[in-house]
Amino acid sequence: MSESYVKRLFTILLDAVTDKDPQVQEQVCGALCALGESQPEEALRACEEHLRLHDKLAHPYRTMILRVMETVVSSHLGELDKGLARASILLASSEMTKVKELVCDWQQAASNVLVALGKRFISSVMEEILSKFQPGVLPHHFVVQTLANLSVSNVFGVVPFLTSILSTMLPMLSAAKPDSMRVVFCCALQRFSESTLEYLADLDQAPDPTVRKDAFATDIFSAYDILFHHWLQSREAKLRLAVVEALGPMSHLLPSEKLEEQLPKLLPGVLGLYKKHAETVHVSRSLGQILEAAASVGSRTLDVQLDSLLAALHAQICVPVESSSPLVMSNQKEVLRCFTVLACCSPDRLLAFLLPKLDTSNERTRVGTLQVVRHIINSAAAQMEVKQPFILSSMKLPLLDTNSKVKRAVVQVISAMAHHGYLEQPGGEAMIEYIVQQCALPPEAEPQKLGANSEALAADSVRAISVSTLYLVSTTVDRMGDVLWPYLFEFLVPVRFTGALTPLCRSLVHLAQKRQEAGAHALLIQYNGNVTLPSPYAMATRLLAVSSNPYLGDGRGAASLRLLSVLHRDIHPMLGQRWATAIPLLLEHLDGYTEETLSRKEWEEKLLMFLRDTLAVVSDNTWICQLSLEMCKQLPSYNGTPLEKNFLYKCIGTTLGAASSTEVVRKRLQELLETARYQEESEREGLACCFGICASSHLDDTLAQLEDFVKSDVFRKSAGIFNIFKDRSENEVEKVKSALILCYGHVAARAPRELLLARVESDIFRNMSQCFSTKVLGIKVETKDLGLRLCLAQSVCMASQAVRSSSHGSSFQLLRKPELVAQMMPVLWPRAIPRLLPQEFIKAEPSDSLRTPMRKKAMLACTYLASLEPALEGQAQADLIHSCLHSIMAVLPEPEGVDSHQEPLYLDTMQALKDLLTSLLQRNMTPQGLQVMVEHLSPWIKSPRGHERVRALGLSACLLQHFLKHLHISALVPFHNLGLLLGLFSPRCADLWPATRQEAVSCVYSLLYLQLGYEGFSRDYQDDVVEQLLTLKDGLGHPDPAILFHTCHSVAQIIGKRLPPDQLISLLLTLFEGLGDPDQNCSRAAAVIVNCLLKERGHVLLEKVPEIVSVLCSKLQETHGEHVLQAAQHSVYVLAARHHAAVVSSLLGSPLPFDSHTCTLWRALAVEPGLATQVLGLLLEKMSGDVPFKESRAFLLSSAPDRVATLPPLAATCALYEVASAPASGPAVLELYPQLFAALLLRVSCTVGVQLPRNLQAKERKSASSGLASRSLEPCSSAVDALQAVLLRGGSDDVVQRMELEGGWQLLRTSAGHEEGVTRLARAACTRCRGSAPQPSWPSCLAATR
Repeated sequence: MSESYVKRLFTILLDAVTDKDPQVQEQVCGALCALGESQPEEALRACEEHLRLHDKLAHPYRTMILRVMETVVSSHLGELDKGLARASILLASSEMTKVKELVCDWQQAASNVLVALGKRFISSVMEEILSKFQPGVLPHHFVVQTLANLSVSNVFGVVPFLTSILSTMLPMLSAAKPDSMRVVFCCALQRFSESTLEYLADLDQAPDPTVRKDAFATDIFSAYDILFHHWLQSREAKLRLAVVEALGPMSHLLPSEKLEEQLPKLLPGVLGLYKKHAETVHVSRSLGQILEAAASVGSRTLDVQLDSLLAALHAQICVPVESSSPLVMSNQKEVLRCFTVLACCSPDRLLAFLLPKLDTSNERTRVGTLQVVRHIINSAAAQMEVKQPFILSSMKLPLLDTNSKVKRAVVQVISAMAHHGYLEQPGGEAMIEYIVQQCALPPEAEPQKLGANSEALAADSVRAISVSTLYLVSTTVDRMGDVLWPYLFEFLVPVRFTGALTPLCRSLVHLAQKRQEAGAHALLIQYNGNVTLPSPYAMATRLLAVSSNPYLGDGRGAASLRLLSVLHRDIHPMLGQRWATAIPLLLEHLDGYTEETLSRKEWEEKLLMFLRDTLAVVSDNTWICQLSLEMCKQLPSYNGTPLEKNFLYKCIGTTLGAASSTEVVRKRLQELLETARYQEESEREGLACCFGICASSHLDDTLAQLEDFVKSDVFRKSAGIFNIFKDRSENEVEKVKSALILCYGHVAARAPRELLLARVESDIFRNMSQCFSTKVLGIKVETKDLGLRLCLAQSVCMASQAVRSSSHGSSFQLLRKPELVAQMMPVLWPRAIPRLLPQEFIKAEPSDSLRTPMRKKAMLACTYLASLEPALEGQAQADLIHSCLHSIMAVLPEPEGVDSHQEPLYLDTMQALKDLLTSLLQRNMTPQGLQVMVEHLSPWIKSPRGHERVRALGLSACLLQHFLKHLHISALVPFHNLGLLLGLFSPRCADLWPATRQEAVSCVYSLLYLQLGYEGFSRDYQDDVVEQLLTLKDGLGHPDPAILFHTCHSVAQIIGKRLPPDQLISLLLTLFEGLGDPDQNCSRAAAVIVNCLLKERGHVLLEKVPEIVSVLCSKLQETHGEHVLQAAQHSVYVLAARHHAAVVSSLLGSPLPFDSHTCTLWRALAVEPGLATQVLGLLLEKMSGDVPFKESRAFLLSSAPDRVATLPPLAATCALYEVASAPASGPAVLELYPQLFAALLLRVSCTVGVQLPRNLQAKERKSASSGLASRSLEPCSSAVDALQAVLLRGGSDDVVQRMELEGGWQLLRTSAGHEEGVTRLARAACTRCRGSAPQPSWPSCLAATR
């Protein structure tokens, strides 16, 4: 970069300094400084030239340029040549004194340039400054300040000038009137004194080692006299503070006799400033310097002033320290510095003043005093050494204070004591115990931010500082090793120190490792008769128990295991090698998880495995028995921590399992049974686990001990009829029974399988039942205790599982199985409880809610029992299923949007029900077995309550999936009830609840695959047609009925393609039953499926038509819904389209007179003209194909035989009337008009005077008397009615009306007027022939009649 380019660049940047944007100004200054780093001389020249040439440049911009110069000079002072430095000095001096008025930023910047240059070019700078510091003339303010700053920045360069400077300055002090000038003189005197003291302290390195303190004494005292006696009295606070700051370092330069002379006035004068100033740090700092100066000369005045000094300083130290006020904190540091001086001078009087104040109850006083004590212990260690017992004894009351601030201060004092040997004295153990007590404080939640005036201090901070102190003392203070070891072990076992276990273990681990490194190969703990130390058994028990909750208390699990590892030789000499590999694996496992992700069950199992390995390595029965005794002793210590107590029970069981002494085992088990807190659920569970684990090695002894306890007096309490309704000792006996039942369950679960089967019936299940049941006056009473029921269910589960998992479990005959299942029934459904006692005695859950896991456990128990032999009898199984379904199906669902805590319990209970039903189904994996299960679910599938239908369909889907998954067919056999099942599930595809629809499709899907399996297809075969069902599920989620029914039609098509012909009729008949479903959606869906199947597969139903028609008629009689009627009509129509003759024959077989439903079906056949024509033709054949009547004598003596109508023609006539009455039959009637007219007219003529059969006569009379008959069944009248219907439907309304007007219809019905009636009919017809309206072919009709 060329010189000219650099110069231009500097010029441009310097011109840009005047930009109005402050950010631009800042960036320009930064750029100048950066450029000055590479070109320092050019930068200084450019700045100097710019300021010289721009004399009118405003002072803010001049200030910025001067600051750039200061930065460049400070960074490259050694590279500057003398000429450039001289020019810069002159410039800075000129800028600093250009105006007399104070322009602080500008003049300070120029002063800083001079100070920076003075570090190397002190002579040139002093020459320039002193030229403006002349006797008799009050100098510029910043000339004095520059001299002051120079004296500090270049002590060795300025101090030789100070004598002349002081001699020139002293006369100026009296002439200085403005307070600002006096302040700067005070500042200069302070700096001059400080630099002089520094010079004298490093005299061996000074350029002039002949300089002595005495050379400055006279001038400094003269200045002191003016400052103290005149200026200190000023009303200006700033001046007073400047004076007092100067007096501190000046006091060190005063002659000793003058200092001693002034102290009686100086000390009170300085102390008086505490009352005048809120910010007292400057006063305290100066006071500390004055006290140091007085102490250095051995002043006797301090003794006289000591009381006032201590009182004032103590008041200052008791001011509350706020974290947001650094000045207050700095003041306290300076005050403590003063106490250090006084402690070195008068330790006895200081302690006599301080220690009594520890007895006060005032928080601030006690905290402040403790701070001073801690400070002097550290800063005046030599003087305090002989006072150690006195100081220790004075800590008694502070140790009892519960205030958090006091506690924190006490801990800090104890920390200081530890570093200086106090804790090795008598009474030191109390200090250590106090630290441990604070470590054991419960950690609280993160404290909220404290307010500005708050004095609260969270207990957690006390605990935190105590934990840190204990660890630091243990690891960094070597002399504390013998004090803490083995004393800290005394705090491991007591429960009140549980919170301190982690820091205790960490400290002990460090101390133990240090002892091992020192070569201690023997036992680390030397008891030497010290009975307060815990035994190896106690330590092992304690550390193992607390490790079960490893992340509690800052990770005490890992800390406890590490301590166990280093103590392996003290626990037992043989454990070293085994623990060296086992414990690191446990620690590694903990490192891989967090408190949220660690599986407690898995972790406890690892710890128990560690204990089992330890016991196996030791293999010493005496040691093992002693360990079990210690574990039992420590059990009560964990009453407040149920999880750890539960684990300790498991440890006891494990330890007893390893013991070889059966006497000790039984004794310990007896003690556990006698001392257990049976009211606590976790304790009952822990006790049971203990017995179970122990039974794995001592089955006979465990069972014998339980048997003895059952027979003991614990159950022998009165149970008279008058107090059976009262709680006896708050159900104490029931809780004991619960624990014993659980014990038997765990014993069965853990017992060796080869021994279990021989004992399970006689010893385990028998005693379970004995504990569960109570006899009152010889009557067996079921318990009302919910916990007892739960325990029984859980224990039955465990015992049944154990039996099933044994090698001979599949063939084992559990004779008590019916009894055990019966005991579960009341738990499942209260109505299953025999009413032997008043119902109030039985407190079961309401059937519509689920609050406890009682039903779930009972179902699980029944599930495991069901898998054992012998199989339940049919009725017992039915009762069981019935109870289970009632216990869960009616439970009301939680309202939507409510955060339910019962949802997991409901899901678990429902899963237990599924497991039970599938277990029962597994015992009979046949279509019949499946049918039985579905029949139990059928009422719930058709329930009017939606949530019950959803659950029932879900269970059905689960059963079908299980059946399909485990389907095994050795020979091709029919799935004979496929149609019944499909007929039950398929209509639910249109259920009101979307979830029910989805489950219904799943059921149909599984059924069709079951059929394919029975047809011989492999289990993994996928059928393209059946797979289409899965794609239809999306359509079932839509609420639109049209879409739903379209989807149901598609489902029916798929069913029709895969349904065997022999199953079609059973499916249809089941669907017909579904027409009466209270859910109209499902009823309509059944109709849709029926009609689809009739269309697709109706050709194979010829032989089944009578049955189908009969079912439809009966269904119409049972159900009166309009939608059912329409569905039946459409079904008959679709069926008749395939088999019209069979349908007509079947309908003709209906009893006369036709009821309204049968009439409706007849009319349905007239919907389509082609079908109607075929039906009318068949009816004509039926009507004409048989004689209209038969003659018979009602009595032997009657004169003439009676004419009795034959039924087939009569039925056909009635049917023809119904068909012709339908408006849609018009085209068919016109097509067959001649035949119909002729046949009916002939029928009328043939039946005149013909009687009904006797059975029909009775019906006719009954209908007439009740007024229900709409028209007569009399043969001739029915024929006339049919003829009228044909004429009307054929468009001959006028013929009908004319006949009505002329009475022709009535004439036709009588023998006497029949011929006249026929004549009138012919006349009316002929008259119509002459009309112009469209008309039937009457000539054809007449011809047919002839």
